[in-house]
Amino acid sequence: MNTINKLDINNSNVILKKNRISMAKSDHKRLSSKHKIDRRLGVNLWGRPKSPLNMRDYAPGQHGQRRKKPTDFGVQLMAKQKLKGYYGNIGEKQFKKYYVEAVRRKGDTGANLVGLLECRLDAIIYRMKLAPTVFACRQLINHGHVKVNEKRCNIPSRMIKVGDVISLKEKAKTIPYVLQAIETPERDVPDYIEIDHSKFSGGILRIPAPDEIPYPVQMETNLVIEYYSR
Repeated sequence: MNTINKLDINNSNVILKKNRISMAKSDHKRLSSKHKIDRRLGVNLWGRPKSPLNMRDYAPGQHGQRRKKPTDFGVQLMAKQKLKGYYGNIGEKQFKKYYVEAVRRKGDTGANLVGLLECRLDAIIYRMKLAPTVFACRQLINHGHVKVNEKRCNIPSRMIKVGDVISLKEKAKTIPYVLQAIETPERDVPDYIEIDHSKFSGGILRIPAPDEIPYPVQMETNLVIEYYSR
């Protein structure tokens, strides 16, 4: 083997090693961020056994253990942050759009709001148990592994209609975390979701009522509405 080939191999190995380190750091950062949401809000938002809140039930940071009585505004803000956080820490601008649409529709605004959130593609993938977390669902979609009505879709916030068929591409059917999510006993598939795990395909059967949605913690949509109605 000549010197040039040896240099090429060595350079390739260095690049691969750097990529692995970068991916590991990215995974750790994403996991830490998700756990900080739990601690900042003071609840085990997704009901997961590995939540740090199970060991440290106070907010992160130097002054995390100081407890203050929240104001009415603080309580409303916390309710909003919980709902936003549960669906993958949705951005404020996008979340406000869901509120505006919920107000525009007929019926109870709080029910309309959670109904809209449950129709997001990443939320439905999560309900179908095709990924362990909402963040993993978003990654699965962003990487082009998900199809809607047999067409590739890489938009996690896409609104899914009753009758739309959601499925995974062939390559995604062997991803370890997808297979683990299907087998986990942590969560059940709710009645308003249809899923055939043998085909990695399903969809939403109807827009759920708030009491049908399996939130691990209490979601106070009335306080969210009050926050935006100020």
